Amino acid sequence: MKEYVEKSNIFINTHPLVQHKISMLRDIHTGTNEFRKLVEEIGMLMGYEALSDLPLEEVEIETPIEKCKSPVVSGRKLAIVPILRAGLGMVNGLLALTPTAKVGHIGLYRDPKTHNPVEYYCKLPDPINERIIVVTDPMLATGGSACDAVRMIREHGGVNIKFMCIIAAPEGLRRLSEAFPDMQIYVGHLDKGLNENAYIVPGLGDAGDRIFGTK
Repeated sequence: MKEYVEKSNIFINTHPLVQHKISMLRDIHTGTNEFRKLVEEIGMLMGYEALSDLPLEEVEIETPIEKCKSPVVSGRKLAIVPILRAGLGMVNGLLALTPTAKVGHIGLYRDPKTHNPVEYYCKLPDPINERIIVVTDPMLATGGSACDAVRMIREHGGVNIKFMCIIAAPEGLRRLSEAFPDMQIYVGHLDKGLNENAYIVPGLGDAGDRIFGTK
């Protein structure tokens, strides 16, 4: 576990509020409404850290006292790209920080037999190559869906990509970080590993089902 934490492109969140809210997410008694709110709140707290390197430029503004130069985020700002469907749960938290960000969508599902990701949808903001892109998915298990999503974005011209998840298994984190060593990866908590069904242990169950109240 220490091996992955020390890689320069991996950031494991240690903030007490994030860890507290993740513990609440894990609880089997946490209902759909509360679970959804917690995912959104964690997305915002983690986004604050993940976006700490946004480029700035100075513009002239007029305060009630005088005109001055003041920093604003430069460029075309952000594209938030959730991996459907669970990644949608983290979008509003990021939009609370950056309400002008554009939102794309990547549709992948895991084949129940092979555990491999299957693509069914991709719609990205244009021009994607000029944006900082934050890919969201609450769970990074085998890393297959995450790797495929990042590859799809790169094939469409995306360059500056960050990946953000709430819980990761070492297996998936290794796979993603080795496939994209230049991409920043933000993790809320690194769990023990995967079980025989490729679910994260101890994990929190199926994030999509718990966000949307389905089974």
